[in-house]
Amino acid sequence: MTVDLDGPEPLYEQIASVLAARIADGSYPPRRRIPSEAAITEEFSVSRPTARAAVQLLVERGLVHTVRGKGSFVVDSPPRT
Repeated sequence: MTVDLDGPEPLYEQIASVLAARIADGSYPPRRRIPSEAAITEEFSVSRPTARAAVQLLVERGLVHTVRGKGSFVVDSPPRT
């Protein structure tokens, strides 16, 4: 999955969707770290605030939680959709 830089959806929402799909398919298993903001900025060629907004959206959706100084981790049991 890639992001559409010229599409109507905000980049952070597109990135959050890609990361959520990876969580759903097990690429990022429960209780394990998702990529850092720096890694997200590099992979998707976006700014740090965009990467941060994508991670924050995942937090709001209940898919990950952030531990200060350690990173963001997939929750034990993601909410059902």
